[in-house]
Amino acid sequence: MKTAQLTRRSFVGAAGTAGVVALTGASIAHAAESAASKEGDAAKAASAASGSKAAGADGDLLYTASVNPQDYDYRGNSITDWSATKLFSTWDLGPIQLHHRMVKSAAGSATYLNGLTDELFQYYVNFAKGGVEMIWVEGIAALEPDPATGVLSDEAIAFGQRLSAEVATYGAHLGYQWALFGQPVAEDKMTVDQIIAMEDAGAAVAQGLQQMGFEAIEMNAAGFNQGELFLSRYDNTRTDAYGAATIENRARFVCECIQKIKAACGDDFVVQVLMNAVEENDNLDNSATLMTLDSDVTAPYSTATSVYEGVAFAKLFEAAGADSLHLRLGPLNNHPCQFGSDLYFLLNGMEGETGFGTQWNLAQHFDGQLVADHSGAGMLFNVGRLYKQAVKIPCGIVTYMDPAHAPDYFEQALQDGCADFYMMNRPLTVDTEYVNKLREGRLDEIAPCTRCLHCHIGSNEMNRAMCYCRVNALTQRVMTEGGPATYELPPLTGAPKKVMVVGGGPAGMECARIAAQRGHDVTLFEKSGVLGGLLPFASTIKGPHENLDDLNAYLQRQLELAGVTVRTGTEVTADVVKAEAPDALVLATGGVRPAAPVKATGGVQVVDFDQFPFAEMGENVVVYGSNAQAFDCAEWLTVHKKRVTIVSPGPVANLDAQQSAHAKRFMTTALYAQGVRVYTTATIDEAGDGTVTVTSADRGVTVTLPCDAIVSGSDMQPDTSLLQEAGVAETYAIGDCAQPCNIALAIRGGNDVGRAL
Repeated sequence: MKTAQLTRRSFVGAAGTAGVVALTGASIAHAAESAASKEGDAAKAASAASGSKAAGADGDLLYTASVNPQDYDYRGNSITDWSATKLFSTWDLGPIQLHHRMVKSAAGSATYLNGLTDELFQYYVNFAKGGVEMIWVEGIAALEPDPATGVLSDEAIAFGQRLSAEVATYGAHLGYQWALFGQPVAEDKMTVDQIIAMEDAGAAVAQGLQQMGFEAIEMNAAGFNQGELFLSRYDNTRTDAYGAATIENRARFVCECIQKIKAACGDDFVVQVLMNAVEENDNLDNSATLMTLDSDVTAPYSTATSVYEGVAFAKLFEAAGADSLHLRLGPLNNHPCQFGSDLYFLLNGMEGETGFGTQWNLAQHFDGQLVADHSGAGMLFNVGRLYKQAVKIPCGIVTYMDPAHAPDYFEQALQDGCADFYMMNRPLTVDTEYVNKLREGRLDEIAPCTRCLHCHIGSNEMNRAMCYCRVNALTQRVMTEGGPATYELPPLTGAPKKVMVVGGGPAGMECARIAAQRGHDVTLFEKSGVLGGLLPFASTIKGPHENLDDLNAYLQRQLELAGVTVRTGTEVTADVVKAEAPDALVLATGGVRPAAPVKATGGVQVVDFDQFPFAEMGENVVVYGSNAQAFDCAEWLTVHKKRVTIVSPGPVANLDAQQSAHAKRFMTTALYAQGVRVYTTATIDEAGDGTVTVTSADRGVTVTLPCDAIVSGSDMQPDTSLLQEAGVAETYAIGDCAQPCNIALAIRGGNDVGRAL
């Protein structure tokens, strides 16, 4: 039996009303041009998309789309004078006066793994140069006293003094996060003497920082760090003065740390507390206990800390001498969602997926306090307001705090008392000049964070080996093996070259802008009528969460600023190259997707990958492929109520491999929970009348599956044939035409070649 099908027009309408896909006119126009230009629906699709607004899921969509419906109509900008905003107003962090409310959080960078080097130094100086005034440095053992001797090394003192002096030349201040990793706090695991020794160690760290010129310390009492283990009734089973019987006892360790740091360093040394503002058990038994908040209020709570308990903690921290609070979300078993809670909104039409194959109803979980309809932007606004009403010290919130993304929205939140400052990391590492550009109103020049989480895997050692930024090819690569030697572009060593870049996707645009910024005469050729390559189509499928339309617009704006000549609607052949006679030819034309492994029959249709959102197909769909595109396709089809089976020609390790580790976990657990079955190391042997026969070497079986349609999403293959035909002496291939993978490595290749030309 066949289900209701989506035409190109109804696809856009259904996606808009469900909050599943909110597209710009340019994005859907390009998708329609590449996938369905023969029927001339591009203009209709663009018109339908421009009026889309979230409501609830309709009958063509899975129930998941209605659990946390999204409204993307929050990104307006009426600001013309940024100097008049609350965002750029003066405020006090203890004795430190700051002139805007964007603060660099102390996120791990892996830049310290080779020691106190120029790489680490320049990494932090760049934030100050870009306009960040308060910079929190990650926990670095080399900047703390030796645990055995209690002595701070001369190297640490010299490095810290050099760094603090350098950032001060740009008007910036340094703080440091003391991240004491958690040890079990049960009475049979930790004595009171050991607790006191930990507190004293924190004071010694602070004294060392003060000697180095740091002006602040942040105690990390969130996540799985030591302070949180005392605060948490899930972890704290003590029965003494540090136990879980009362709010005061649970907060005692953190409060005593604050007091000892203040005693050691003086009242002018800032102490900030990072805490879980509200918690939830994401993969645990959520059994209720009875918790006494004070003598007058008794209410049932789970072992996760409620927002009301958190506010009670905050009052005690303030009384102990804390100067500010850093508030973040506290899912108890999902560390990435503690600092990157917008991961919950990664899956288009399955917003609220936990990464464990379940889905939050965010109107109820986390005390129902989260802003859950703006794709993770400003999630803690309501929570921040509750804390600000309870304490007088400044409160900062984290998780995709990005004022350039939605200027009016983030400005109004400050005006409404939702926060005093925004703790930011990803937007600043993507573009270290973020603050200066925003102050000058150059929003279209800010490189957007696409929230893919390629920048984090786990430990910093793993991050060094495997992570990268999708947008900024320099992040954590400069001064490393195989990376650029400097952040600055290398000067030309000879006369400017006439450079011909063929292909207007992310690799080609990145290469063209870098080469032109260095002084080359660059012309970019694109076969279709618009730039972006696969970005518009990816945005169509993934939805607005990853800001891929913003990335496309940013790269196009960079071409304008760099003076790149752009020629769209031009197919480049060897004859065209010879007529242009470039000094250097860069090929960025994308890969070639192989044909489907079987041909269509009377009962099974074969759908080209770029046609699947628009094709009329039945209920049972086989997606052939293992890459991230195939999984995005499977997720989109599942949301649209198709019964999906993935047939992967590769092994399990290849599944969704081009996604970040966190995105992959969210994607795979969500799909498996919805019944998507995957056959690995498998072939499609034949298609019959409404069936396909699949052989899986991993499983050692041959099975016949119901199938109305096969979507061919196999891995693209490189294609550099034009380079051999063109006859140019200096040639390069970048992006999918050289080595198909993902957006991040395409942009990296473009940046590297742009620097090498």
